[in-house]
Amino acid sequence: MVKTVTSFGRSGLSDWLIQRVSGVVIAAYFFFIVGWLVTHESLDYSTWQTLHHMTCMKIFNTVTLLSVVAHAWIGIWAVLTDYITVRLLGPKATALRLVFEISVIGVLVIYALWGLAIVWGV
Repeated sequence: MVKTVTSFGRSGLSDWLIQRVSGVVIAAYFFFIVGWLVTHESLDYSTWQTLHHMTCMKIFNTVTLLSVVAHAWIGIWAVLTDYITVRLLGPKATALRLVFEISVIGVLVIYALWGLAIVWGV
């Protein structure tokens, strides 16, 4: 049995729901960007900059960025708890799994802050 150290009291249902909602947000962003690129023949820097300087696009970028971070965290957490530590290292590897999880959290926080700084021009 894997001891839950970093679940923060979440349930499997909330993880499932976050994965699905974040997946829909990521898919919507993907289809929007592809559709926008297809409908704009003359793509240059000023056109791209105009799109991304609109407040609604900054919000869409932010929501998508946070969705990617949440989606990645839940997916990596599931892989770490179900496959890496239990199947490869055994159920007694709580400390090693915690190191992996804290490392992943650190990377995701850095990526999120970096992405927010890019989106909002800080």
